[in-house]
This record gives sequence, structure tokens and C-alpha cells, in this order.
Amino acid sequence: MDPQGKIALVTGGAHRVGGAISLALAEAGANLVIHYHSSHQAAEVTAVEASRHGVEVLTHPANLRDREQRESLFDALETRFGGLDILVNSAAIMEPINLLDVTEEDWHSTIDLNLMAAFFCLQRAARSMLARGGGVVINISDIAGLQPWLRFPVHSISKAGVEMLTKTAALALAPHVRVNAVAPGPVLKPTGMVPERWKEIGAQLPLGKAGNPGDVAEAVLFLVRQEFITGETLVVDGGQQLT
Repeated sequence: MDPQGKIALVTGGAHRVGGAISLALAEAGANLVIHYHSSHQAAEVTAVEASRHGVEVLTHPANLRDREQRESLFDALETRFGGLDILVNSAAIMEPINLLDVTEEDWHSTIDLNLMAAFFCLQRAARSMLARGGGVVINISDIAGLQPWLRFPVHSISKAGVEMLTKTAALALAPHVRVNAVAPGPVLKPTGMVPERWKEIGAQLPLGKAGNPGDVAEAVLFLVRQEFITGETLVVDGGQQLT
């Protein structure tokens, strides 16, 4: 699908990886809905930058764990744009915790955003896309969904669910809606990590350097445009899984 003139929603699209995806879609000509939860200022900054590409931009807040707020987000975009062509499920959290310390609150905080919200955003988006003749969904997964991360057990479980959501939805919605995923590796320096340590992590990868959010955005654009791929995960990790 050519993004030019299409309507794209990026959840968690205000900054960081989601912000890079928002800007890449805008640069490619897509009219944009930037979802955010609490990052209002970042969303407005990204919206201003995106609008410089001559596209229409809507920002909308929502706690995606909440059904009414999810519905309000989709109602707002359909009122403004009439429907949706591209969904990028990017909103997520990632909290380190020991498996034996996980509470039900910890579980629901992560699973309800990373997996449940992704499912129901996809479901609502697919209905809109099918009414328009088709569309594209890109789920932002994680290499933690492909291999276990000891310090992030609930996150790993949630992203493994996103992997299966991608395949199941691709099969259920073919041929009119394509569903793929991007699984980033080290593309964003964790808050608080010193730059020297981040460089060391990158140097240990087969490609010899860490990535950046733009690498994920380019992968998203590739999967939006490529018409003969569905149900697949594009790993963007500098070869980390090979080590």
C-alpha cells in the first residue's frame, strides 16, 4: 500500500519509537492520528513536525486499557477522516521485575496494554479497513517475544502474544487486510543508561552498533508498502539473535 493520502493511526505515537514511526508515515504522505496516553506535549511537538509534510494530523489521548477510551479514539478518527487504512500498534510498557515478585496488578498493567489493547485496536481498525476495501496493520513486537528476557517476564509473555496475534489476525483477515510485525532489538538507549554503556552494547552486535528508532520506522514503511507479505515478523536487531 502506498501511504500517500492514506489514514494512519499510530498508538503510542508521540515520541520515542512511536514518534519516529509517526513522522516516517507523515513524510510518506499519510494523514496521521497520533495517539498518546499522558505525553500531551510530546504529541503536539510531533504533530507540528508531521504537519510540515503537508498532511492532516490529529492527536488524541486515551488509556488503551479502557474500552470506552479506546472507542473514543476510533470514534474521533472516523469523525475526522471517515475511516482508517493503516494501524501501527506501538503503545507498550516494559517494566523489569523478578518473576516471583509479579503481582496481578503488574500482570494486568503490562498485558492489558501490550496485548489486550493491541488486539482490540486491531479488531476495531479491521472493521473500518474492511468497510473501505482493505488495509494494513503493523504490530510493534520485540525480540523479547521471540526469546525469554529474564528481567522482563511479563513483557516477554505479552510480546509473545503479539507474535501470535499477528499470525492469527493475518490469517483471519486475508486477503483484504495484511497484518505483520516488527520486532526491534537495541534501538533506543534506556533512560538512565550512560552513552558509553550503550555503545558497548552496540559493539557486541554482529553489525557493531546499536540501532535507532528510525530503523524501526523504515521497517514499518517497508511492510506497509510490500503487498505480498502477511503474518510475518521483521526483526530489526542488528543481528542480536545470532549471538
